[in-house]
Amino acid sequence: MPISIDYIELAATDIAATKAFYSALFCWTFTDWGDTYISFEGAGIDGGFDGTRKPAGQAGTMVVLKHEDLESLVDQVREFGGKVTAEIFAFPGGERFQFLDPNGNEIAVFRERSMSAAAPDNFGD
Repeated sequence: MPISIDYIELAATDIAATKAFYSALFCWTFTDWGDTYISFEGAGIDGGFDGTRKPAGQAGTMVVLKHEDLESLVDQVREFGGKVTAEIFAFPGGERFQFLDPNGNEIAVFRERSMSAAAPDNFGD
């Protein structure tokens, strides 16, 4: 039987800042499970933020989200306190950018080629 990913859990250094950032940026909703854990809804997969875990930052696993309007999202990431680590770039199949959330988790956001203007692939450049 194949095994599928059911839940994603990220580190959180500041639960309140995490809720504010992701609810403002992506309209995610949260359920509090004590002082150090929140689960999120509305992200396409169930998940949570654990205040007892250390963020992996740019060296750890990267969660990749999907959105059509990367340009406005880059601006919103900065506005809501995230740090863009890679500006929008083309890669086989589309375009994406990467950012650090207020906890130091690196997240990527992409759009498929069919959603974006034709651009040459420069993955790895």
